Amino acid sequence: MFNALLKNLSILKKFLFVNLVFFIIIGTFTILYLNNVQPNLIKKKAVNHIQTIDNTTNHINRLNIKFNDQDIRKFLFSTRFLFQNLDRVIFFDNKYKLVGDTDTLDLDPRSFSQKLDTIELEQIDQKALTKKKNIKKLKKKNELSLENILLNYYNSKEFGKPYTFVQKSYNQFLLTTVKNINIKGENVGFIMITENAIDIKNAIDERKTFVIRTAIIVAIVVLIFSIILNRYFLKPIKNLVDYTKIVKEKSKKKANIDILKNRNDELGTLSNSLDDMTHNLQKRIQNAENFSTDLVHEIRNPLASLKSATEILNETNNKSERLKLLNILDHDIQRIERLITDYSQILKDEVALSKEKMNIIDLKLIVKSVVDDFNSIYETKRGIKIEFVDTDKFKEYKIYGIENRIEQIIANLLDNSISFSSDNKKILVQIKKDNNQNILLKVVDEGQGFKEKDTDKIFKRFYSNRPEKFGQHSGLGLNIVKNLVDLHGGSIKASNNLNQKGANVEIIFPKS
Repeated sequence: MFNALLKNLSILKKFLFVNLVFFIIIGTFTILYLNNVQPNLIKKKAVNHIQTIDNTTNHINRLNIKFNDQDIRKFLFSTRFLFQNLDRVIFFDNKYKLVGDTDTLDLDPRSFSQKLDTIELEQIDQKALTKKKNIKKLKKKNELSLENILLNYYNSKEFGKPYTFVQKSYNQFLLTTVKNINIKGENVGFIMITENAIDIKNAIDERKTFVIRTAIIVAIVVLIFSIILNRYFLKPIKNLVDYTKIVKEKSKKKANIDILKNRNDELGTLSNSLDDMTHNLQKRIQNAENFSTDLVHEIRNPLASLKSATEILNETNNKSERLKLLNILDHDIQRIERLITDYSQILKDEVALSKEKMNIIDLKLIVKSVVDDFNSIYETKRGIKIEFVDTDKFKEYKIYGIENRIEQIIANLLDNSISFSSDNKKILVQIKKDNNQNILLKVVDEGQGFKEKDTDKIFKRFYSNRPEKFGQHSGLGLNIVKNLVDLHGGSIKASNNLNQKGANVEIIFPKS
């Protein structure tokens, strides 16, 4: 049930709810603690009272003190050291009559002398008279209540054992312990010790104040933290969630992700990454849609040619004409097959690119390896020689890239140059560094060159200045090269050679 309740709450509400639960748990334990503190403090005080009562009982029993006003009064003066740390000690006989009260005596510590004679006792008695008169009225008021306490004690199951109780008022915390005095099996009276244990009240009040202040401070801290959490974290996260919903639902609503992208923390990084991922995904979707449209358009042309050639082929009996039509059919079939093959390869490459990681690689070693592979094929087959020129044989040409994609770039450029070159021609591949330490890669051929004034067109998808055997090409090679160069943070441009026939393609890779 608890998990089900939290499941439907927002992060802020979950945070506040969890804090509320902790508050309730901590508050419960705090109340239990405070409720146990007071009895423990009272118990410590009561132990002192009981010890005093036991000592007094022993003295009374040893000295054969009778429970009357005169004997008890003398006993109080003679043994006043027993009561010097107590506020009030009261003696009652077995008929609940008050026979002794330290409040009627002057038990100032200065009077606690080892030399005590009759004259001193009389002087103390005189001093006590004034105090006795002052408390006479108060004593009369309390006698009835004290008598009721004794009666309740006598009739309770606690009779015979010390019994402690508390009387609270605004500025007092009276702790009273009462016990009967039993001498030779006979109950002769009662002793009652009363102490204003205001320190217990102060201790409890201090703890309560501390707990309340702590609770208020914690509540304020939680409130401030909740406001900060909501403003600087939860709201931005909600904006990111709204942004993903807008993208998912293809809504035209505007998301506030641009504000989040300006943050210099993890949320700013996340927002930029999410926005980049979304734009890349949308770009891929758009490219896929455009690519599919272009592919359909490109396939229609050879299909139309196939249909037309097939219809003519069925109607003609001329052998040379039929051979020509069969060549056209073969050409168009190759064209369609190549388009589908390259299109499938591009889709595979896009998936692979999302998984491949860039590393620092030596461009010179890769170029040399690809050139050697092409020479082994085309030098014998068509007499085309590919020459690799390195301006500094001892220099390394390090770039940050994907090795097999760099191979694909070079292979596509060489394949394109060979397509436009006649047999026994030469292709030059050159590598060097510019003044900014960027790496330049050039592929120069002796082919037909570019007829277009705007050579940027050659890098567009399905665009091609078709050679005679164009069925072997899809018009995607240079477009793939352009996309891969962009992926590596480089740039590519094409031009015609100034002094001789042929094309010149130059790529600039940034230094690693």
